[in-house]
Amino acid sequence: MTEQRQPIVAVLGHVDHGKTSLLDHIRSLGTDKQASIMAREAGGITQHIGATEVPADILNELCSPLMGGKNFDSPGLLFIDTPGHHSFSTLRTRGGSLADIAILVIDIADGCKPQTLESLRILRQAKTPFVVACNKIDRIYGWKSEHGRSMALSMRSQSKDVIALFEQKYWQLVGQFAEETFNLERYDQITDFTKNIAMVPCSAKEGEGIQDLLAVTIGLAEKFLAEQLGDVAGDAEATVLEMKEERGLGKTIDIILHRGTLNKGDEIAVATPNGPLVTRIKGMFSPRGMSEMRDAGDRWDSVDSVSAAAGLKLSAPEIEAILAGTTLRVIPGPDSRERILALAAEECEISIDLDEEGVAIKADTLGGLEALAFELRNMKDESGEPRKINIRSATIGHITKKDVRAAAISEDPFERVILSFSSGILTEAQAELEKDDCEVLHIGSDIIYHILEEYDEWLGETKKRLEEESREHVIHPGRILILADHIFRRSGPAVVGVRVLGGRIHVGQRLLTIQGEKAGRVKSIRDGDHVLTEAKQGDELAVAIDGITIGRGVDEEDVLLVDVPESHVRKLRKLNISPIEEEILGEIITIHRREDHFWGR
Repeated sequence: MTEQRQPIVAVLGHVDHGKTSLLDHIRSLGTDKQASIMAREAGGITQHIGATEVPADILNELCSPLMGGKNFDSPGLLFIDTPGHHSFSTLRTRGGSLADIAILVIDIADGCKPQTLESLRILRQAKTPFVVACNKIDRIYGWKSEHGRSMALSMRSQSKDVIALFEQKYWQLVGQFAEETFNLERYDQITDFTKNIAMVPCSAKEGEGIQDLLAVTIGLAEKFLAEQLGDVAGDAEATVLEMKEERGLGKTIDIILHRGTLNKGDEIAVATPNGPLVTRIKGMFSPRGMSEMRDAGDRWDSVDSVSAAAGLKLSAPEIEAILAGTTLRVIPGPDSRERILALAAEECEISIDLDEEGVAIKADTLGGLEALAFELRNMKDESGEPRKINIRSATIGHITKKDVRAAAISEDPFERVILSFSSGILTEAQAELEKDDCEVLHIGSDIIYHILEEYDEWLGETKKRLEEESREHVIHPGRILILADHIFRRSGPAVVGVRVLGGRIHVGQRLLTIQGEKAGRVKSIRDGDHVLTEAKQGDELAVAIDGITIGRGVDEEDVLLVDVPESHVRKLRKLNISPIEEEILGEIITIHRREDHFWGR
């Protein structure tokens, strides 16, 4: 038998459709306790790529009822849990054909969602064969699940009404795939796997149909990718997943070895922000059993030699600055050194097109940075039209004071923004962002889609605010005192005598208590028989206030403030307002920032 490496399987799909739940179940095969990476991930969404190896003996035992006693030729399967379709695309570009085959997870109730469709387009572009895992089938009304049962048996155990509900969802999915020029068909009804995409109904929660899914996945890989899997010779290459500090090991890097054999002591070339780094492998560690790389804890075995495909942890000198998402290459001898260093040098340059002006983006890995940039470039507005989002700066690492100050000098208020994916903030940068006069907005999250949603919402609100600013007169801050024994009417509207302590008040302006509670709107201002539209500091007059009742939250001798709209704060700062108005404005800003830290920035 020709020597083969195990197929590398990427798992893709829309947020919350069950990618990680599926892998949690696969990791539990052969054990009594199911692992749970998902519980640790931000928002239940996988954000960094991990790898899990499932040995052939477990696969053969699980799938034997479906295989008629035939064993798989491959030594197992290496699953990669991707944070999203864009990171999958990035890894293929940087690490060659990192994934041999993919599993696209789809919630049967939701069907194809935006990230599903994007995954389909990338799989087509990369020419990666894939299988569809039609997940959460146990949620079909009336579906009777049995833990670990094959889908072939499960389908025969369902009532006609349940099968009818399944068929309805199935044909909807077939139609959605047809719109993307794919022929989708149930795996047990396919006669030609080269012309149709196999769909396997399953439940990651119940473990139902998982053996069918694994059998189809490895069967397709062995049948159609034999030449690819047999390409095990040549210089070792791996994709760097992340750098981390491990107790007892120091600084290490997690990698996916996808070609050749890696040995302890090998000289390697890696990419850093400062150019190619040449170092030597000091130690190699393999996750024990079926541990997922991020979940192995201290369950690592030291190894001297490993052949593709495998997930590994390496220790080596000076690897602190390595760029995650780039390629690690072995330098086998002096003849290949120059060529390999040139390839590493290409990867030291971040491949994101930058504009002269625009927002700044940060991430903790190269793959994350490229994924965030890709999403921003493809944002759409409410009408579905593309948004023009320029990117001025794209860097890896923590947000620094320099990043904040660079964003602050932009003339366009829409571009005084830093968007960060899984990046920390240095203390001095945080202090800069929290200054009252800082006009830079920072949006950061461990989930890219949360960043995009918050940024999109901010764009809409800011656009609306700027439009309102262009139409409105500036409302100046003001402070009034309700005079004792000057309550002329308690409500409907309340009519009271006031003294303007500072600033000014206008008819139509809203009022606040100094505790921040709403205190109605100024309906009219009278000085004896004279009707006024405005009153200034020092004036004593009668004011009618709609929306309050004296004695209920507002009473005589209370101090009220004019509630300045947030959209007017910047305008006021540019005007020559008096010191007392500045003091009152500061008080109003403090009140609002109890609820919204960024109010008035």
